[in-house]
Amino acid sequence: MGRKYASYNELRGTEREGLDYRVRVRTGLSGIALMAPHGGEIEPGTTEIAEAVAGREHAFYSFEGLKPDHNLDLHIASTLFDEPRGLGEAAGAATVITVHGCRERTPVVLVGGLDTTLRKALASALEEAGFAVREDPRLPGRSPLNLCNRSARGRGVQLEVSRGLRRTLFPGLTRSDRKAPLPRFERLVAALRRALSARAGGRFAALE
Repeated sequence: MGRKYASYNELRGTEREGLDYRVRVRTGLSGIALMAPHGGEIEPGTTEIAEAVAGREHAFYSFEGLKPDHNLDLHIASTLFDEPRGLGEAAGAATVITVHGCRERTPVVLVGGLDTTLRKALASALEEAGFAVREDPRLPGRSPLNLCNRSARGRGVQLEVSRGLRRTLFPGLTRSDRKAPLPRFERLVAALRRALSARAGGRFAALE
């Protein structure tokens, strides 16, 4: 991953909001926030997954790379991520789920984070839907500084969706290809939404 910037303050001194990157935020009523801190062209497909899982009821946040190339320059590590709107969204949520993209070629979702109960529930839902899931000690998401754990409860879940899996969710990973998600994308989103509906007490089951 790129490590050009160690903070948002560094990044915004060089990169131009609205041209090189953008921030999108949408509020929700469930107390759950879906966040893609490396969205757009940084880790392609993560914004689309987070937004679809959020739907109308969960909060949604995305920090998106818009550059024609070198978007990995915009990657701020999850433990250093300090974009103010993102931190505010996380702090205002009872539960945060961050969606990332890792380079692995095997189609798999790597789960991490300090919310062990929700982590297991999301993993089970994905496995029941036919997706491979595992934990990876290289991407544990266990630091209290990790964005997924910056919620009001101090714990959340990190989902690392491999490049191999993301390639099966869309015709391709270009910006235009990601506008036409495949049935496998819908199956992954539905599995995650079912698990989150259970976390929210079933209040939003009618919107599945």
